[in-house]
Formats: sequence, structure tokens, C-alpha cells
Amino acid sequence: MGFRLPRIVNAKQSLKRTLSFSETTVVPKGHFAVDVGEAEKKRFVVPISFLKHPSFQNLLSQAEEEYGFNHPMGGLTIPCREEAFINLTCSLQAQEA
Repeated sequence: MGFRLPRIVNAKQSLKRTLSFSETTVVPKGHFAVDVGEAEKKRFVVPISFLKHPSFQNLLSQAEEEYGFNHPMGGLTIPCREEAFINLTCSLQAQEA
């Protein structure tokens, strides 16, 4: 049994390129936008299917604890490091493939 480290690294680089969008990007059907970061926020567009995963639900619970439901920015903001979010979404993407 071997590790596919180059494949994981390539997936992370691809995820950074494809999931990171500016504030004005139209979100495609079946996806939603989320702002990620502790100090500086970066917007990502992720598949709605991620919502069913317990690890992603844990991030949403953290966001609820941090911001509540009446968040002044109006969007979904997750207070975690960008690298941790990318690692999680890469893992979820691999599980769905």
C-alpha cells in the first residue's frame, strides 16, 4: 500500500485555482459561496454535497458559535485557517470521487 502524495498536492493546487473566486463571481447551480479565514477572508465556492459531511457540519457549527445567525457580513463565513479549509475540502472531494 503506497501513498499518493503527488496526487494530493496536485488536488490542493487545483482546488485553490478552481474554488477560489472573487466577490462578484456567479455561483454555479449546486454550489454555494463561503468566506474562509480568521483575519483576512477568502471566498470559495464549494458543492452543496459537502453539507452532508460531519466534518463540514462541524465547521458550520463553529461559524454559528463565532457569528451566530445574524452575521453583519450577510454571507456564510467560516472562522478557520484557509489551509485547514482546503485540506478538508480536498479530503471531501476525494471521498466523493
